[in-house]
Amino acid sequence: MEYDHDVRQRLVYTLKGKGAHLDYESVLVDFPAKYRGKTFPGLPYTAWQLLEHLRLAQWDILEFSKDEKHVSPKWPEGYWPPETTPPDELAWDNSVNKFLTDLKSLQELVSDPDTNLYQKIPHGSGQNILREAILVIDHNAYHLGQMVMLRKIFENATHA
Repeated sequence: MEYDHDVRQRLVYTLKGKGAHLDYESVLVDFPAKYRGKTFPGLPYTAWQLLEHLRLAQWDILEFSKDEKHVSPKWPEGYWPPETTPPDELAWDNSVNKFLTDLKSLQELVSDPDTNLYQKIPHGSGQNILREAILVIDHNAYHLGQMVMLRKIFENATHA
């Protein structure tokens, strides 16, 4: 069905951070180390907390979509790291790599013609793969936008 193919292509394109969406890699990989755990008055999260939240939420959505035995973390504490800074130098890169790997898995799931985008997920409460992919797109775009703004705030504060 041509329509189905077009929907899949559009979802994957958007999941890759194309079109009007941010490119995930350019935001996450190049985020300056000096700002990753830095706090700013009035802002509730550091870039590290946002990255981990993105990773955890996306992982949960992906696993829920694929595995009926998956158990989601407790809300909200299971979706946000308690620490404001990465625990070590490799933690940021590891988190980015896990995020990008899960994102690629979601793209593969969506692009697979054997995946029914519209059928209710049997172990869910009415969700389908289309809804879950759109949820990831929206959620990632929202928090990546926050990370871009956080970086701009720190860069502007440094130059002021």
